[in-house]
This record gives sequence, C-alpha cells and structure tokens, in this order.
Amino acid sequence: MGDQSTVATRDRIIDAAMELFSEHGYRGTSITRIEKAAGLSPGAGGIYHHFPSKEALLTAGVERQLSRLAALRDIRRLFANLGDLRTELTIAARYVLAELDQEAQLLRLLASEARHGPKILTDAVAQVVDLTYREFAEWIIDRSGSVVSSEQADAIATIGLGALISARLLPNLLGTAHSRVDDSAMVQTWVSALEHLLTTARSNVRT
Repeated sequence: MGDQSTVATRDRIIDAAMELFSEHGYRGTSITRIEKAAGLSPGAGGIYHHFPSKEALLTAGVERQLSRLAALRDIRRLFANLGDLRTELTIAARYVLAELDQEAQLLRLLASEARHGPKILTDAVAQVVDLTYREFAEWIIDRSGSVVSSEQADAIATIGLGALISARLLPNLLGTAHSRVDDSAMVQTWVSALEHLLTTARSNVRT
C-alpha cells in the first residue's frame, strides 16, 4: 500500500511540475511552487523524498512523456502495408496531430527552454523532432520504392511535418486562435499536397 502511495505521489509531483515548467519555464518554476501545486507542504522539502533535485524531476517528466511518443518515432509502423497512399497519409496526419495535442506541455517546454535548459531538453528535441523527421523521410523513400532520393525525401518530410507541427505549436505558444485551421480541412489539404509532392518526385526521377 505504501509503495502505491509513493508512486501516486511521485506521479502527482511530475504532473504538477510539467504543467508549471510548460507555463513558466524550467528556471521560472521553484521547488516550493511545485510542492504547493502537488499538494505538498510548500517549502518543507517533501519533494526531495522522491527526487534528489529539480533537474531530476524534469528528467523524470520528460522521459515519461517521451515514452508515450515512442510510436510516433516509427511512423512506418502505423501503416501496416495498407497499399493506398491517400489512406496512409491521412492516418499519418491525424496520428501526428493527436500526438502533438497529447504532448502540448512538452512541446511548449521544449520551444521555450531547449536552447538554454538542461541537457535532457536538447536530447528530447532530438528524439521528438529529429528522429520523427528521419522516420518520415525513410518511409517516403520506402513508399517510393527507393526511387525518391534522400535529399528529396528530407525536403518532403520537412514540408509535411513542419506544417503539422506549426499548426499546433503556433496556437499553443502564441495563443493565435485564428491560425488554427479546422482539422478536417487541414488533413485533407495536407494529404493532397503530400500526395502531389510524392507523385511528382517519382515522376521526375523516372523521366
């Protein structure tokens, strides 16, 4: 029972910390503030029974959220050889948007703190962004039958994923509600654009 209580308290602390980190930044969030948000006695140091430092708490929070994004880092597994390009692209777009929504806290934190924050944040950027782009580019190459070059695949992946990420990141960071396009319209337009890019790239190589 004690172990379950400890785990519940630890999770509550992580939840509170990640929310505060995403809203106020890592450096702008004090241990006392986290303790208060987690329902602990502010300033009593109870948080140190679970984490040795604020950075260790950040690491635990980031690692927990990165584990939830594991599927996103291997986009090719989503399709299971469906054989229809529009269907595959539609699944990819909707899945990426859903994952970005789920990890909005982490994205806000990375956008504001990755350049000057602890190393765990720069490592997280590599996992969330770099590997996702790489996986998508590799899927593009596979889907084209290795006809599309690595340079072309990287360009298409940058255009495609960049559009989806900005559709979520700009409203979350800047509060610009008007920049958020209806998801159905966004996905439909995105699929048509990516399908055209892939088809054109393959045609140019074959001619």
